[in-house]
Amino acid sequence: MEQFYWVRRRWRQLISGRGLYSAPASQPTKSSPELHNTERLPGKRRTVVARHGSHQHEYHNISKGYHGNRIRTTKYSLLTFIPMNLFQQFHRTANLYFLFLVMLNWVPVVEAFQKEITMIPLVVVLIVIAIKDALEDYRRYRFDQKINNNIASVYSGKHQTYVDQHWQEVRVGDFVRLSCNEIIPADMLLLYSSDPHGVCYIETANLDGETNLKQREVVRDLPQQCSELTPENFHGRIECENPNNDLSRFRGYVEHPSKVRVGLHNNNLLLRSCTVRNTETVIGIVVYAGHETKAMMNNSGPRYKRSKLERRLNVDVLWSVVLLVIMCLTTAIGHGLWLSNLKEAPFLITDSVSPALAGFYLFWTMIIVLQVLIPISLYVSVEVVKLGQIFFIQNDKDFYNENLDSRIQCRALNITEDLGQIQYLFSDKTGTLTENKMVFRRCTIAGVEYPHEENARRLEVYEQEDEAMGRSQTLKSRTSAKSLSCKSLSCNRSSLSLQTLTGYPEEEQEPPSPTLHQQSPFSSPMEKHVAPDRLLVQKLNCLSSPLFLLRDASMELTYIVDFFMALAICNTVVVSSPNQPRHVVKVPEVSPTKLKSLDEIKMLFQRFGLPRFSALSPPHNTGSPRSFTRKYFTRRKATSFSPTPTPSKNGIEPGGERNPQPSAQNAGHGEDGDQEYQDEEEGSGELGSWKGIEDNMVPLNVGDMSRLEISNGEQGSAGEPGADELIYEAESPDEAALVHAARAYGCTLRGRSVEHLLVELPGMGSLAVRLLHILPFDSTRKRMSVVVRHPLTNQVVVYTKGADSVIMDLAESPKSAERSDSMQGHIRKQTQKHLDDYAREGLRTLCIAKKVLEEEEYEVWLKHQVFAETSIENREELLMESALRLETNITLLGATGIVDRLQEEVPETIEALQKAGVKVWVLTGDKQETAINIACACRLLRSTDHLLTANCGSKGMCETLLLDLRKEVERREAERGDATDVTSGFAMVVDGCTLDFALQDDLKDNFLELSQHCRAVICCRSTPLQKSQVVRLVRDKLRVMTLAIGDGANDVSMIQVADVGVGISGQEGMQAVMSSDFAISRFKHLRKLLLVHGHWCYSRLANMILYFFYKNVMYVNLLFWYQFFCGFSGNVMTNSWVLIFFNLLFTSAPPLLYGILDKDVSADTLMKLPELYKSGQNSKAYLPSTFWLTMLDALYQSLVCFFIPYFALNGSDADLLSFGSPINASALLIILLHQVIESHSLTWLHAVVLVGSALFYFSFTLVFSMVCVTCSPPSNPLGVDKLQMSEMHFYGVCALTTVLALIPRLLFHALHNTISPSNTLKAAMMDQFNPEDYCKRMQRWNQTQIT
Repeated sequence: MEQFYWVRRRWRQLISGRGLYSAPASQPTKSSPELHNTERLPGKRRTVVARHGSHQHEYHNISKGYHGNRIRTTKYSLLTFIPMNLFQQFHRTANLYFLFLVMLNWVPVVEAFQKEITMIPLVVVLIVIAIKDALEDYRRYRFDQKINNNIASVYSGKHQTYVDQHWQEVRVGDFVRLSCNEIIPADMLLLYSSDPHGVCYIETANLDGETNLKQREVVRDLPQQCSELTPENFHGRIECENPNNDLSRFRGYVEHPSKVRVGLHNNNLLLRSCTVRNTETVIGIVVYAGHETKAMMNNSGPRYKRSKLERRLNVDVLWSVVLLVIMCLTTAIGHGLWLSNLKEAPFLITDSVSPALAGFYLFWTMIIVLQVLIPISLYVSVEVVKLGQIFFIQNDKDFYNENLDSRIQCRALNITEDLGQIQYLFSDKTGTLTENKMVFRRCTIAGVEYPHEENARRLEVYEQEDEAMGRSQTLKSRTSAKSLSCKSLSCNRSSLSLQTLTGYPEEEQEPPSPTLHQQSPFSSPMEKHVAPDRLLVQKLNCLSSPLFLLRDASMELTYIVDFFMALAICNTVVVSSPNQPRHVVKVPEVSPTKLKSLDEIKMLFQRFGLPRFSALSPPHNTGSPRSFTRKYFTRRKATSFSPTPTPSKNGIEPGGERNPQPSAQNAGHGEDGDQEYQDEEEGSGELGSWKGIEDNMVPLNVGDMSRLEISNGEQGSAGEPGADELIYEAESPDEAALVHAARAYGCTLRGRSVEHLLVELPGMGSLAVRLLHILPFDSTRKRMSVVVRHPLTNQVVVYTKGADSVIMDLAESPKSAERSDSMQGHIRKQTQKHLDDYAREGLRTLCIAKKVLEEEEYEVWLKHQVFAETSIENREELLMESALRLETNITLLGATGIVDRLQEEVPETIEALQKAGVKVWVLTGDKQETAINIACACRLLRSTDHLLTANCGSKGMCETLLLDLRKEVERREAERGDATDVTSGFAMVVDGCTLDFALQDDLKDNFLELSQHCRAVICCRSTPLQKSQVVRLVRDKLRVMTLAIGDGANDVSMIQVADVGVGISGQEGMQAVMSSDFAISRFKHLRKLLLVHGHWCYSRLANMILYFFYKNVMYVNLLFWYQFFCGFSGNVMTNSWVLIFFNLLFTSAPPLLYGILDKDVSADTLMKLPELYKSGQNSKAYLPSTFWLTMLDALYQSLVCFFIPYFALNGSDADLLSFGSPINASALLIILLHQVIESHSLTWLHAVVLVGSALFYFSFTLVFSMVCVTCSPPSNPLGVDKLQMSEMHFYGVCALTTVLALIPRLLFHALHNTISPSNTLKAAMMDQFNPEDYCKRMQRWNQTQIT
């Protein structure tokens, strides 16, 4: 290596040119004033100046209207609680209705009861809800106090230093200093970092759930860039956008006293609630505080939706209003007719009120008397029942995930019953159906496919271990027979693989270093350790060989090196290690080389007659899966350098000169480049990708692999630089998989700063790569790029990775020789073939490409890029345009195939949901072949299904194809003659382009009609917008219940549009979870959530609501029948206290228990018989016919309950209250026993509540009749109930009435369950058999369902 650096230094003397990292003389810098946008923000904007500094005199005028940092999430205060809570409660229609009744009862001419009694139901409801609201608000208050009283170090102008202050005292314009592991108190502009490169790292887990570190940068071109910021010396004025909730965008600029403006972007902003990591000190100025911070503006709290059952409930409440009006009109008309037929009756008080006016008054009196018909307590009871249901869902141990230490989250509190009515399920693929643990599987470079067979065997060993533990499996294990090729291994090699894979490395079994706050995501052993391909290793080892590659062979090696260079640096990965928080890039002072290719580098060594690279052999180690790599590579110590950095005036820190210390002799000297090349893999078919031009290639003898080496930079001797283990913190599992794959081949990313990357290349040691620009990934471009200055050629190179559908279109033939054109065409053809093969195996594919820019071309593009970066208005659009301008005419390098394993029990879950009648759609951004493969693996598609494929390039073709496919489906249905069987045998696959056409207004109906004939639909290459459009189309057009499930930010819109949104807390952060109604950790949990808890919640709540209507109508009818015997006067046969308390207290608890604990079928049976779920889909428990049958039953029972006591006491001397006493007692017993008949399960809790309700009623009435003298004027209940309960006649009447009232319902249930039992009843009966009979009946059931 020493000779290598001497050569580069000598080459500098031979070639004149600019420094390696210096810009061209005419090239504008990013801080040039003429490049900065001089337009101000139009309209409203925010100006921020330092609270203590040169702008102090104008600070108060500027920031007068800005919020402080004190947060308040409570709704009330001690003074405002009562008025505000009442105001909010009276927004409910039911409460307003009962307030109207209370006020109406104060009108003397329509008064029905004592004024205080009428207020009791409303007051009780208001108090209960107010207590609940007060407890919730107090919990929020305590949390607010805890947050507001946190301590932060804030600059004090009075003390001229940083002092500790509470968060709530921080203001916009304050300077805040934070240390490592401290939480950011407000949105701050980063002005200083102790990192020498002006960066800091933050963890956004408190904000979006992502645990990987994010890099933030200090604002460019500050005067004190390299020393700690002094607030008094900050004279800049900050202009930025008004507060908003967009976490990914921040626009503005800093205007210095010299009128130079520096653009601001999202990477300059530290967001509230994030945590500073791996950085000793940062200083920032607060730009948004308190409720104006992005974190608080995104805090929307729990989600509230209105369920389908609740909408049906509101309709039935309106029907109750109609019944109430009819009953009141009947009594009003009857009262008027009764008065008109009486002439001078002695018991009437003579007045001037006409019969018509008296009837009008009585109408309103009856509204008060029959108020119970409108169930005010039903809404409160429904809320209580849903809370109880959520409690049991959240405490279901089957939803607990030990690995993540998480359980299900119910974020929407009022749609639990919708879980039992889902008809369409829309699912994302990656991270939802699969693990989202991306593992590098294979690759193709320059048209040559490298199958990585040893890597495949490694993954199979992991798979066997996971299957033994009941975990997930790879897609290939279910869908491809190619995975069985590992049988060709010898016993010895297979044994070695098992030994190396079954145990973790010794260093990984040690406890984690205290310097790391947690384990890095995407870093499991399976994801990190890649077994290299033998052929690819041989070719890369040529880079360290004393032999030379010439002409096209050198071109292929150039492709390979660029391919792995792109894998290593085309990302945003943060590098750290257990004993070093972050790897700082120290830039070496190396000679500027003008070498254009690896050919020239190698010819340079040939001219000097020097060996190019020295080799070292590492100690032998077979204790970890890394031995796969060691079987092919012998390691040497990574060359390192650690000069003291000297800051330059433009903020770039050139390092010192490298002084490597060679510790071993050179491997050999390459003096003859014309040795014969003997292909060790002569039988390989993939090597033929280069055979079309093999006549122009000079063969090379790869030589003995034991003499060749590649530095993996992974281990070394203790205490040596580079000996520590690297930890990669990536934003996505794809990035992590590619970086780990590059590292397996010796292309190791060792450090990152704002402007440089430290990369170790095979045989070359560590090289500092100047990072010029990062063009991040977005869903529109579907790719990301980095612009770097190559460390060897000094050229500006663009490395791009992205979706193959995009990269293949952008990869065009370079403007070079015809032979290069034909080579690129050959590479594109072969790469496309390999991509199709990867997709058929279910692999995720990414294409890798590069582009070399001329200096003039780069200068032109840089002007546009800097203008876009510093623009305030339309910054995103300008950046997009600049990226599109750069990413053209790129050179295709190759592609990768990444395997993403299915989660455990995904096939079983989808199969069960389909049996339950749920139509499953998969909406994914993957290739069509990949989507089909995954659909087959998870049993969404069956081998007997007819696959309908829709791939169209125009709207006209799409319309024709949809019509043709529909005709084909109808023809097959007609041939079979059974449409039901045929529809279950069709599946449709639609690509993104066709989906765009199908979602247009004139094609929507055709698309939906075709999809209704399909048991499954797969939409591939779909964007987040298309996902939400598909869900909305199906939901609105078909009027069905929809559920959307996903795990990433691209699924948020789909989750929010669906009736029920489910988020998976997986590898891609918590955006989907925070937008969801329910959050689970695994897709398999959806099975029990829907089939068991969904079924229970719906049936329980539906039956409880019907029971509520029944008991109210039944009791109100008793009062109505009495009007026919009292001249329709509005009088009642019971005291008003019992009338009010009957529904409010005596019969309120049993429905709650009924709605929370009733269980029609056991959980095991519901899981084994998914068909039972269909009853909820069809709303069989709560149909309009069911509602009216319940009303008729209530009508019959009220007739029996009224007229049996009437005829029993007819002709006796019983007074009004004595007549009403057996009626009330019978009504109570009928209502309670009615619930016993309707309940599917009875426990000791049911017995306690039912018996307790009855005892409570009899105790209350007995005590009331003994002590109350004037409690219910003008009637006197004293001794009435006591006397009635002392006579056997009373109990005989109650028993006869109860039996006659309930006999019809008992007979109906007996006949119905005997003649036509429901599937739910059949399943419930199975639970009562012993295990052997149960299994036999279950088999018989399944056979019946199949036939």
